[in-house]
Formats: sequence, C-alpha cells, structure tokens
Amino acid sequence: MEIIELFKYILSKKSETPDDGGLLDFVQEYLGSDWEAVRIDKEGVKNLFVYKKFGEGDHLCFAGHVDVVPAGEGWTFDPYDPHEDVEGYIFARGAQDMKSGVAAFLQALKEAKNFSGTLSLLLTSDEEGEAEFGTKIVLEYLQENGLLPDYAVVAEPTCEERFGDAIKVGRRGSINGYLTIFGKQGHAAYPEKAINPIHEIAPRLALLAGKELDSGDEFFAPSRFVITDIRSGMQVTNVTPDRLDMMFNVRNSTKTTQKEILDLLENVLGDLQYDLRLTQGSYPFMTDTDTKIVENIDKAIESVTGVKPKHSTAGGTSDARFMAPKGIKVIEFGVKNDTIHSVNERTHKDEVIGLYRVFEKLIKDWK
Repeated sequence: MEIIELFKYILSKKSETPDDGGLLDFVQEYLGSDWEAVRIDKEGVKNLFVYKKFGEGDHLCFAGHVDVVPAGEGWTFDPYDPHEDVEGYIFARGAQDMKSGVAAFLQALKEAKNFSGTLSLLLTSDEEGEAEFGTKIVLEYLQENGLLPDYAVVAEPTCEERFGDAIKVGRRGSINGYLTIFGKQGHAAYPEKAINPIHEIAPRLALLAGKELDSGDEFFAPSRFVITDIRSGMQVTNVTPDRLDMMFNVRNSTKTTQKEILDLLENVLGDLQYDLRLTQGSYPFMTDTDTKIVENIDKAIESVTGVKPKHSTAGGTSDARFMAPKGIKVIEFGVKNDTIHSVNERTHKDEVIGLYRVFEKLIKDWK
C-alpha cells in the first residue's frame, strides 16, 4: 500500500475504545515476519509491541493508539467510510486523533532498510479510555525484559496553525480534587439557626477560582485552580442545605504539586468543616530540548516542511505520561489538532504524507 491507501484502510476499521477493530493483527501482518512481535492483551484491551534490531545503537520507538472515541451523531459522511473531498481533506473518526500518526509511522517503519540501532512500534486500544491496561502494562513488560526504548515519538496531533509548527516536549500533570463542605440544615426563614455551606464557601471562591499556583516558565503555562462542579441543596426554596460538594482540576507544571494545593485550601477554608480528597491521573514531565530526539525531529520537520517547530507542553495528556517516568526521552509530533473528537473530524492528505516523510527522514538521518 502507499500511505494514503493505508491511512484510509486504517480509518475504515471501527475501533472504539477498547476495540482495536482487528488493526493490531493487521499491523503485525503488514510489517512482516522480520519484526519480532509481542502481544499483551488484558481485560479486553489489545496491545502490540513490534521491534527489529538493525544494530547496536539507540532504540527508537514510535507509539500511539488505534482506539477512537465514539463517532456521535450529525456526521455529513459515514464516520467509518473515509471520504476525501475535492480539496484533499479526508473525513473519518480518528483522522486526526490519531490514525494519521499510526499510518505515517507504520509506513515509515515498513520501508526502513537501515538504522543504527533498534526500531520499534507500540500500539494500544485503550488510550481514549481508562488506559489502565494499555501502554502502561506494555512498558512494565518491556522494563522487565530489558526492551525499554531510549527514545520515543508519540504521533498525537500537535500542530496548531500549519503542519510542522509545534511538537510537544512535555505535558502538564492533572490533579483532581473532591471537596465537601459540611453545614447544618435549616429553615430558610431562620438562617441564624443553620450553617449554610453555600454561604460559607461563597466569599472564599474568589480566592480559589482561576488562581494561578505558580508563575509557569518558558515551556509550561502557570498551574491554575479550575473549579469544574458545585452542587448543593434540595432544589427547594425554603430549606438550607447541610453540605456542598465541589470538584476541581489543576493541570500542573513541574512547579506545583499536591502539597501546594493542600496548603492553599487549608489557608482559604480555615476552620470550616470539610473533607478533601485529591487524586493524580498524570504527572508533569519535560524532555530536555538538547536531547537527541528533539534535535533530530526538529531537523526532520524543518527539512520536510520548511517550518521550525516550537516546543510546547500545552493541551491535555497522552500515553507519553507513562514513558517519561521510565526514563524514556519522549516527544509528540503529528498533524494539526483542530477537529479531534468532533463531528466531521478530518485531516488533509498532504499532512499525512508530510508526517510519513518526517518519520522516514527521522529514521534515515538518525545520529
């Protein structure tokens, strides 16, 4: 297959999390028997690691996911029958996130003839879901068996205004908070006999909502306290509630930890009666921009596109969050990110071809 034919074939497979749509079997077969394959399937999640040792040098891995979010309603075209319009845009669920990336690195790996070390591919069917039995458990297996990559490219969509303009050299972490303020239920006509948790929290919200917890830096935006949900009351007008539940999220840089959040809330809430629980779904990481993977991908992108990419940590999260703690130098690079998870998700075929050429050049010129 050539790259666009391969891309459309991958798009045609319905692979909503955690279903892989048969794609992992296809990928293994497409690369052929020259590549060593490891399948790790657990709790309905499909995972594939494929590698080929060319020499004694670096181990470079291309990683991503074949699963997509549900298509939803309102599509102009069948979301699993890729449609190319007259302008060259290809419409289908996963066109940007991230079957474009999968097609590009799969074709680049299939055509790789020489490399100074080991090339590999890591795919999961559970990145859009809980991700408990996806990339994370594959990395545990690789660590136990001495197969961890030195460097990795996760082909998530990263570009902003034009193809080639941004790579991710890190990601913010994500801290979720669950706060309950306790009061005393009472009659609205006798507020002095009750403790209204809504009234207790109201003057304090200005000290929390949108508060910047650090100043950020060259790569990270400031960590911000974002309130996502507040609930209280019995949906009647004459009874004051006995509790208020609030949820919040902090996308944290390397400068902010759970301790800073706990200190903030302790100072703001004072002697209120409350219960607080924090969970952390991902931790912030940063790949030094002078490392081999950043320098090589920058050169490949500029050579193919004529664009010098900026280094960013913006956005949500990806499976790169599991790689960095294992000591893998990881970056993300893919097509433009402007229709992911939306109705009529699409990407331009020139971006897919360009991404394939960037990965092809990265492999060819690695040093």
